[in-house]
This record gives sequence, C-alpha cells and structure tokens, in this order.
Amino acid sequence: MNEPIPRIVVLMGGPDAEREVSLMSGREIAAGLREAGRFDVHEAVIDRPDAEELRAIIGEADAVFPALHGRWGEGGPLQVLLEALAVPYVGSRPKPAALAMNKMATKTMLAPDQVRTPRARLLEPGSPCDLEPPIVLKPVDDGSSVDLRMCHTHEAINAGRAELHPKRQYLLAEELITGREITVGIVLDEVLPLIEIQPKTTFYDYEAKYTRDDTAYVLYPELPEEVSRECQRVAETAYRRLGCRDVARIDFLIDERGPWFLEINTMPGFTTHSLVPMAAKAHGRPMPELCAALVENALKRGVSPGGPQRLPAATLV
Repeated sequence: MNEPIPRIVVLMGGPDAEREVSLMSGREIAAGLREAGRFDVHEAVIDRPDAEELRAIIGEADAVFPALHGRWGEGGPLQVLLEALAVPYVGSRPKPAALAMNKMATKTMLAPDQVRTPRARLLEPGSPCDLEPPIVLKPVDDGSSVDLRMCHTHEAINAGRAELHPKRQYLLAEELITGREITVGIVLDEVLPLIEIQPKTTFYDYEAKYTRDDTAYVLYPELPEEVSRECQRVAETAYRRLGCRDVARIDFLIDERGPWFLEINTMPGFTTHSLVPMAAKAHGRPMPELCAALVENALKRGVSPGGPQRLPAATLV
C-alpha cells in the first residue's frame, strides 16, 4: 500500500515591509517542492492571522514552510502561532528567530565569543547618539536594507532619525565599515560556500537585492584562506549560539582587519536572486532538493519538543 503524500502548506506574504520579497520566495519554494514530486503542495498568502485564522488556513497540513521575512513572519510571532497549533514547520523556533531579528540582541549574544562586529548603539527618540559619523542608521529589527540610511555627517544622522523614528521607535546606529560584502549560508547544519556580493549601486540596497539585474555574485571569492575559514567559523558560531535550526544566512563585511559580522537571517530569501539557494546549488543541492530536504527534515522532527516558546523579553523593543 502506498504511503500518503505529505500535505505541505507554503505560507507567504505577511504584514512586514518585506511582503513582496516573501511572495517571491514563497512562489519559488512552492515551485521547487512541486518539482521535487514528493509532496502535495498548497500556497497560502496571509496577512497577520490569529491562531484560529491560521488553523483554518493550514487545515490538515503535515508541515508548513513559512516563507516570510521580517519582524512578524520571521522574527518569532508567526513561529509562536505555529507551535501553538502543534504543526511541524521549517525554520528556527520563536526564541532564536526573535534574537536573530534583533540586531542588538544578536550582538549581545555573540559578545562571549568575541565575534568582531561594528560598534553600535540602540537609539530611541530623543536619546543621544555618541557614535561619530560615518555611521549606518537602520531599524534594529528588520532586513533587506529596508529604511537603511548611510550618514556621513551629524546633520545626516539627525535628518535620518527625524525621518525614521516616527515609524521606527528603535533604530540601530552602527559604525560604517567599508569593505567587501560576503555572505555564508547554512542548511541543515552544513556551512555552504561563501558568496561575494558586488553591487553596482553604492551599497547592497533593496533594489540591488531583488529588482536589479546588474548585481554580481561571486561563488568561492578569492580571499585569504584564513579569512574564508573565519567567516565560516563565525557563521557557525552565530547559528549555534542563537540556537537556530534548518536554514540561515550570515552577512559580513571584510576590510584589511578581517571579517566583521553584521547579522544573521533565520529565513533568508528563496527568490531567483537569493544567495542561499545559489550556494546550495553550487554545493550539489539545487532548489527542488533544497526545499525538499528542509521539508523532509521538518516532517521527521515533528512537533517541537517542550511545548510552545515565548518570545524573549530582550527582543520586545
């Protein structure tokens, strides 16, 4: 007698700033799973459902692939709902997801490991910024370079804060590091090959990531061997220190002093421009097998042990 085909629901959309990226990721994941040919694949575009609404959307799913990016969909709240519904899902649990989404919390978590990361300050409206320009001003808990500002003067810092604070209570002011942009993916605890990002724009902004076709991506970039090893070591350290699982992407800048850790993403993009699928393919795991392996791992793991997690208070800023 044939085994029933697992019913997989790919969630996409959400209320976050990266909704359009999520829709692209979700469609690519669903297409990859269908091409793998081992699943009954369903797509669901969501906004911000509560538990009962999400239960109705998921139905009798054997597992969920939540292809959402941003504070709600990637940073813990959606994962809390999925655990409350006792459905297996791809990606990190709520606590690691929330810690990784909060860039300052991540820096604090990695401090015992002496990971080199740019100096930073958490800014509230009216609080002083004692970092001298140039700095990067950005939300403490968002991605894809959303609302990111490069500030080379005090006037630019003040203007950036005046623009962003009304919609972003907490901002991160971070020392500007100029160097080569490197990313390291991790899939199912395996560290993937390095990729260097070479944007034609001033920096790797939203358009360079998702809409422009002139950004160059270099697999196995020419770097001193010790620098490549350090990137991979720090990537794995961050992944394990925060308690991530299944998939992540860790971003670095490299200057003459070596690698600088920037952030870790617990649900990186799965679009046609995205870097984890690119690195996984180069490592022998094309998109259909990448998505299938993640889903099969979630099915094998089942419901997370120990009951649903609460979000850590340190991230609720």
